[in-house]
Amino acid sequence: MEQVNRIIVLDDEAELRNMLQRFLTGHGFQVRVVADGKQLDRYLHREPHDLLVLDLMMEPEDGLTICRRLRAEGQTLPILMLTAKGDPVDRVAGLETGADDYLAKPFVPDELVARIRALLRRQKMAAGDPTVTSQTLRFGEFRFDVGKQTLFRGDAPVEVHSAQMLLLHALGSSPNRPVSRDNLLARARGRDHAALDRSIDVQILRLRQIVEDDPSKPRFIKTVWGVGYMLVAGIES
Repeated sequence: MEQVNRIIVLDDEAELRNMLQRFLTGHGFQVRVVADGKQLDRYLHREPHDLLVLDLMMEPEDGLTICRRLRAEGQTLPILMLTAKGDPVDRVAGLETGADDYLAKPFVPDELVARIRALLRRQKMAAGDPTVTSQTLRFGEFRFDVGKQTLFRGDAPVEVHSAQMLLLHALGSSPNRPVSRDNLLARARGRDHAALDRSIDVQILRLRQIVEDDPSKPRFIKTVWGVGYMLVAGIES
C-alpha cells in the first residue's frame, strides 16, 4: 500500500488554512494546519512530515525568518513558500533562505498540488529512491536522457565522471529552474554539506568544460547568483 504523504501548512489566515486543508486532503494528502511558528515547531518535533507549505507574509515571525531558522536547525523537509506577489525579489529571497519552490498568491489550487508532487518526487530522488522518467533534454549539440543518465553529443555517448553525472542528473531533474546549492548537494551527493560545499563548484566547472564551448561564459549551466545553478535546456518527452 502506498504511503500517504504528510503535509503541514503554516498560514496565519484561518480561511486559507482551512481551504488548503480541505483541498489537499481531497487530493490524498494527510494535512495538518498551524497558525504560527511555535505551533509548527511543536508538530515538527513531535512527528516527521514530508513537506511544509509556508506563507511568506506573517507576523510576528515571517516566512523568511521561519525558513532560515528551520534550515539552521537542520530541518531538511521540502519547503514550498507562498508569496503575496510575484515580485522576483521575494522569490529570490525565499530561495536564498532555503525554500525549495515558491508560488505567488492568488494561485490556482491545482498548480499547488502539482508543485507539491514535484517537490516530493525530488525528495525521493535525494533519498536514493528510484525515479522513472522518459524525459530527454537538449542543449546545444548535446542530448541528455535523464532516466538512463546518459549524455550524447549528436548520436555518440559522452563519457562523464560519476560525480559530474550525479550533478547533471540533479540539474536535469529540474530543467530551466534554479536549484539551490544545498538542494544540489542533497540530491547529487547526500547531506554532508560541510564536507562537500566547495567541491560542488569544482564539479560544476568540470561539467561546463564538457558541455560548454566557453566554460567562462556558460550558455547551458548557468549560475543563478544568490541561489545556485540552472540547466537551460529544451525538453522532450
